[in-house]
Amino acid sequence: MALMNFRRDAAPDAAADLGPVPAFLDGFSIEVMPRTAAGVEDFSAILPAGTRVYIAHIDGTPIADMVACAARLRREGFEPMPHFPARLIASEAILRDWVNRYKAEAGVHQALLLGGGVNTPAGDYTSAMQMLESGAFDGFTRLHMAGHPEGNRDIDSDGGDAIALQALRLKQDWAARSDAKMAIVTQFCFEPAPVIAWVDKLASLGIHLPVHIGIAGPAKLQTLVKFAIACGVGPSLRVLQRRARDVTKLLLPFEPGEMVAALAAHKAANPAFGIESVHFFPLGGIKTAATWVAEHTKGETA
Repeated sequence: MALMNFRRDAAPDAAADLGPVPAFLDGFSIEVMPRTAAGVEDFSAILPAGTRVYIAHIDGTPIADMVACAARLRREGFEPMPHFPARLIASEAILRDWVNRYKAEAGVHQALLLGGGVNTPAGDYTSAMQMLESGAFDGFTRLHMAGHPEGNRDIDSDGGDAIALQALRLKQDWAARSDAKMAIVTQFCFEPAPVIAWVDKLASLGIHLPVHIGIAGPAKLQTLVKFAIACGVGPSLRVLQRRARDVTKLLLPFEPGEMVAALAAHKAANPAFGIESVHFFPLGGIKTAATWVAEHTKGETA
């Protein structure tokens, strides 16, 4: 994705003006793809040292490119967390090869395990749970799993959430037997209410894995609508639809300020609330997203 220059609202003058937002954003993560990472000259110029950077695995991307991206991030002082999409992995031998290459060449010990989102699996794996049970990730210090506050019809074709919730229960049971820290990282949403309701529902069902909430970074409205439809974002898409009806805002970037502020306020008022961290999807460019975070944590531009 290209790095774009967007007109912005005035940046906050200081972190003190932002209420609970800076604390809520502390320790945020972000993701890249090898081709988007290639457009960033120096990650240390735009991200805090030690930031966890997910490496999205798009079907067709050579594993050599993925590992090289992870190795670069490690050299520049960041924590690479590559995606492992189950349905794109043809065999256990390939899974173990990927894991071993990441470990040997990039010092990787954290991973995001996903179903993969394709209809026809490349091999025997169809779920993150199967990869966990393979033992390939034994010794990893942190493993994250996908969550979907607004549902996922690839998992629950009826539009419900029974299968997805059962999968999270199984992963929590596995976490209790593992030394790895585990968390749920979610798809992005645009409205806080469905997120708050979903996180509260998990807690009511006894699912206590920490949640890393997905937030879409600043981007053109058209870009966000395109990704939202492709990714199955449901109820909160209406936030973008309302924005689209205001022609005065069509050329301005949509920023996540209201969403982040609402969740930060809820977390501050309810410290036990299950969101532990924020994960940014830089749909308008990684530099744009990183700059927005810097403005809302320190009042500075990265």
